[in-house]
Amino acid sequence: MPRVLVTGVRGKTGVPLAELLVARPEVEVLGGSSDPSTVTMDGVRPTAFSWDDAAGWVAATDGLDAAYVVRPDRADAPELIASLLAVMAPRTRVVLLSEQDADSVGPDGWAPRCEQAVRGSRSDWTILRPSWFMQVFTDPRFYRDDVRSGELPFSSAGARVAWIDARDIAGVAARALLEDGHSGVVYELSGPEALSLTRTAELLSIAVGRPVTHREVTIDEAVTDTDGFERELFEVTLERVHAGTFAVVTDTVERVTGRPARALHAFLADARTTFG
Repeated sequence: MPRVLVTGVRGKTGVPLAELLVARPEVEVLGGSSDPSTVTMDGVRPTAFSWDDAAGWVAATDGLDAAYVVRPDRADAPELIASLLAVMAPRTRVVLLSEQDADSVGPDGWAPRCEQAVRGSRSDWTILRPSWFMQVFTDPRFYRDDVRSGELPFSSAGARVAWIDARDIAGVAARALLEDGHSGVVYELSGPEALSLTRTAELLSIAVGRPVTHREVTIDEAVTDTDGFERELFEVTLERVHAGTFAVVTDTVERVTGRPARALHAFLADARTTFG
């Protein structure tokens, strides 16, 4: 019975991934969380895992066949990922959640260094590079409340974004964790179309049932409420949006999972009740 650890099991990709893994009765699913008492999904074994507690990593990774590693958004992530993989058994399958076209920031950038920590390990690795999650529109920590109020403040400089459903990322991750043929592969993941922010707002209007307007903001305005490394990371990400990095459409989801990536209008139709 394959034993798989899902770090960030309560996150945007962690939840749908755990659901897919649990649906396969031959898989033992460990849900990694800094507070295991909050892991309540049927079929998932709560497992203590925290990036701040390296002493607990040996127990969390004992007997693993595969691990889904959600890159922590902190400055020391490359070192943390390398240290985590060093305590795993050799040839453990590792799927890293990275970001679309991570190489665009240069080899010494933070995202490429996170990936290099996996590439240089003893693991059979696969790297997932998704575009922006559609779930940012339904998450109160991002744009949900703005959308409810009729506005989408987003810094795009006219570029498009190929929004992707986190459930499609999870679908690719499940295949890479459990099936052969994915070792040493980097998967660029996107939704089925690149949308302007104007068109994105139009689709949000249909879901909300009232007008939603895109308001173009500068990068400085967008990062106003952040500081430190979070601010630096957000600035770089938005600069990449402006450069068109997240407008690239791929067919990877369909090639790997056998079904097309979910379109934004379909995602929003499912999430309509979220907007009240």
